[in-house]
Amino acid sequence: MTRGILFLLILNLNLSAFCQVIRGTIFDQKTKEPIYSASVYFNGTFGGTLTDKDGKFELDVSKYAGMQLTVSALGYYSVSMTSFDQGKPVDVYLTPKLFELEEVVVKSKSHSRERRENLTIFRSEFLGTTSNALNCEIVNEDDIRFIYNKGNDTIRAYSLKPILIDNSALGYKITYYLDKFEYFKQSSAFIFNGNAIFSEDTSATGNRKLLFERKRKEAFKGSRMQFFRALWNDDLNNAGFTVKNSSNETLSSKKIVTQADSRTRYLKYPGGLALSYYSKTPASFIIFMKEKVSFNANGYYDPSGISWEGEMAKKRIADLLPFEYVPE
Repeated sequence: MTRGILFLLILNLNLSAFCQVIRGTIFDQKTKEPIYSASVYFNGTFGGTLTDKDGKFELDVSKYAGMQLTVSALGYYSVSMTSFDQGKPVDVYLTPKLFELEEVVVKSKSHSRERRENLTIFRSEFLGTTSNALNCEIVNEDDIRFIYNKGNDTIRAYSLKPILIDNSALGYKITYYLDKFEYFKQSSAFIFNGNAIFSEDTSATGNRKLLFERKRKEAFKGSRMQFFRALWNDDLNNAGFTVKNSSNETLSSKKIVTQADSRTRYLKYPGGLALSYYSKTPASFIIFMKEKVSFNANGYYDPSGISWEGEMAKKRIADLLPFEYVPE
């Protein structure tokens, strides 16, 4: 009897150590009303849940240590939390999306023609131009709206609903909450940001499943995810990465990484970095937007801290892998 009680106590302690649950409620910032069916998730993963009719949620966060928790809902801007206490319920307030539609300018071209042109630009910049992008479909393109300001030659895109992407190259479906998209025609420069949650095509079997895995491995090689995992493990050389500064000096992980704790580290360097994956590929360039950029063992990093140029910048939504991905 005593042994049985002792066993249960040990089991409960072990479960508590591995199961870390955060609870909270999601509200509309203006009305203070709870939001039903809001998504609470870790950006770029399979991990997430939905709020109930009272706006409440609970989510096990133990597998996603060091990652931002994101909240998104239809018609609202997303909110990300970088720190939270599992022991205390959190209240999150979402801001409704409002757009200045009077900026839309349609003159010499018909609306349908302009929309087709804008959609072509959006697909190219959002999905990318790699081979995987050719096998990606935006399922709900009708939900995407464009604002074109002729004065500064800028196209802005928005969607009150999440953008649904079917990636038949990698075998994933992606729900993407777009917060910002701007494209500047004269310079061909663009900015977009948002948050994604993945689901897997579980119907794939046999050769199709093998094809997915082969394509995923190809997408992983030389990716930002692989780079940050190699950086975490101090394994840049074996992974095929070379990092150089503006003086063409090769830098080791120890020169550019500082450690905060067992779950988070920082990429930090006083200047931009050039990054190459083996000698066969063109270089990529890291431009720091923050003094230091947090990252963790699964390849997640703070995307607001880095601006990418070169080869890695070409890989967009169509080449994204969930952070749970591990090459077989």
